[in-house]
Amino acid sequence: MTEHETAPTTRTTPDHTHENTHENTHENTYDGDGAQVSTGTTVEPGDNAEAAIPELVIISGMSGAGRSTAAKCLEDLGWFVVDNLPPALIPTMVELGARSQGNVARIAVVVDVRGRQFFDALRESLADLESRGVTRRIVFLESSDDALVRRFESVRRPHPLQGDGRIVDGIAAERDLLRELRGDADLVIDTSSLNVHELRAKMDAQFAGDEEPELRATVMSFGYKYGLPVDADLVVDCRFIPNPHWVPELRPFTGLNEEVSGYVFSQPGAKEFLDRYTELLQLIATGYRREGKRYVTIAVGCTGGKHRSVAMSEKVAARLASEGVETVVVHRDMGREARRCRRRRSPRL
Repeated sequence: MTEHETAPTTRTTPDHTHENTHENTHENTYDGDGAQVSTGTTVEPGDNAEAAIPELVIISGMSGAGRSTAAKCLEDLGWFVVDNLPPALIPTMVELGARSQGNVARIAVVVDVRGRQFFDALRESLADLESRGVTRRIVFLESSDDALVRRFESVRRPHPLQGDGRIVDGIAAERDLLRELRGDADLVIDTSSLNVHELRAKMDAQFAGDEEPELRATVMSFGYKYGLPVDADLVVDCRFIPNPHWVPELRPFTGLNEEVSGYVFSQPGAKEFLDRYTELLQLIATGYRREGKRYVTIAVGCTGGKHRSVAMSEKVAARLASEGVETVVVHRDMGREARRCRRRRSPRL
C-alpha cells in the first residue's frame, strides 16, 4: 500500500462508507436484508491536569488566502477543527477539550475578523488563555492584493468587507483590521504563488511532525452488472478469474467464505495479480501523499459482486492495512441477488 495478512480494519453495510479506527479484528453482523457485513482553561485539579490541556492552533488571515484549506489539512492530521467560532468562545472550547480525558488533544479554531468589536473579543480571549498557561499558536494566511483580487473574481464573489466599494477596498479594510494579529502570528504563510497542494505540504511540514501524513482507503467490491461505483478513484477488473458461480458447491457462498477465497486464489494469475496490483498501489499511495490527497476509493469488480471481487477486495485491504493505510472495506453488491430473489417471491396483494 507480506506473507501474513491481517484482517482489514472495518466492515460496513453496502452503499455506506464509514471512517473508523484501524483494528485487526472485526465482528460479523447482518444488515436488515440478511446480507453479511463486517464491521486555556479551567481544569479539575489533579496530577494530570496540565497534561489534559489540549494543544491549540488559531487559523486566521486574509479572506481568499486559504484558511479553509489550512483547516482541512489539520482536520486530516487528526485535529478537532472548529470553523468560524466566535472568539469569545475559544477559552470555553479549550476547557471542554481539557475535560474530554484526552479525546480532544488538539484543537484548531478558524477565526474570521470582520469588525473592530470582533477583533477586541479575540484579543481578550488570547489574553485569557495566556493567563491560564494555555499554549497556543497563531497561523496567519497572507496573500498579495493581486492574487486575492484574481481569486475573488474567479469565483465571482464579493469580498466580505467591500460593501458598496470595490474588491480592493474590502482587501484594504481587512488588511488594516488584521495588522496587529499578523504581527502576533507564530507562523505566516504567503499563499500568493501557492496552489492547494503546495499549501497543504507547508501545513504538513509544520504540524505532521515526523509522521508521514495519513492516507485512508476504501476498498469496494462491486458487480459490473449493477454499474460502476460513481465515487471510485481506481477501478480494477477480476473477471479474468474463473467464476465460482459455476461451481455448484460454491455458488451459495460469498468471497468471505474460505473455500471460495481458496478457489479464487488457486486460479492461474490470481496471486500474481494481487502481488503486482498492491505494488502499484504502494507507488500510487506515495504520490497521493506527496500531492496532499488523503482519501482514495479502490473499486474491485466482477460480474455480480459476490465471489471474486469480494475475495480480492479482502486481500487488497489486508495488504493496505499491513502497510499502515487506514482501510475500510465495503461490499456494495454482496447479497443483492438474494434480496432481489426475495422481493420477487413476495406474495402479491
